[in-house]
Amino acid sequence: MSRIFRRSLSSFKRAPQPAQSFQIAEDSAQFAAHLNNVFPSLHFPPELAQRILTHGSHKAAIHGHNGRLSFVGRRVLESYYLLFLHSVARNQNQHDYEYLSSRALNTYLLGEHVAPRWSLGRILRWTPTVSQDVLLAHKKLKTSAKQPADAELENALTGNPGIVRSVGLYKVMGDAVQSVMGGVYHQFGGSVAHRLFHTRILPHILLPDQAEGVPTEFHHQALALCERMGGVDGNLLVQELASNRALSELELEAVETVQPKRVAAASS
Repeated sequence: MSRIFRRSLSSFKRAPQPAQSFQIAEDSAQFAAHLNNVFPSLHFPPELAQRILTHGSHKAAIHGHNGRLSFVGRRVLESYYLLFLHSVARNQNQHDYEYLSSRALNTYLLGEHVAPRWSLGRILRWTPTVSQDVLLAHKKLKTSAKQPADAELENALTGNPGIVRSVGLYKVMGDAVQSVMGGVYHQFGGSVAHRLFHTRILPHILLPDQAEGVPTEFHHQALALCERMGGVDGNLLVQELASNRALSELELEAVETVQPKRVAAASS
């Protein structure tokens, strides 16, 4: 039997069965429904949504995972953030852009502060680096009622914040945030991804009075731009002049007159 024929035969044997294909399609529809609910103005194709919300650690990753989209999303996030910084601080030379980028766009930080706002923990498929039994052994919540596995896992993590990083939760959720950005850039284009960054991500990584996040001196401009682009609940598909012009051309001198109360509340 030739080597080529053996490869073809092997691939044929691994082809999904009808029941398996139906389950994959059903899962894809659920993933798309979740993202469409989080971003009502967008319509995610089921296949893309499934890839965005499947981490490489999950057994279903053989059908596609979010690794490549996360890679793209990281670069898109960094590009938009650096353009924002350069526009606001173009007359200042003391800023270390590489440091500011790592401080605000750290994967763990995105997983902790952005992913929960998109409820990614409820839908993302991934496998912790330690077993659930180990997690539940650390659970300190006093309850006798039987809970679903997902609820037990969530309670264990809530009751033991120190174990979160050891199981990779923030890292995996941060990867998912980057994957969403990569998926939006791929499917809907740079203008929509740009608006997504300024209205759904940047306001939530300002983190006042914390060592991480966006430096305080940029907060007012970030909130003003978010408000100008429609706010945290704005339509991502609206094509406004502000989202199509380079950040360096935005009229930032008007920032002081903006009162982004609704956005400021979301960032607290």
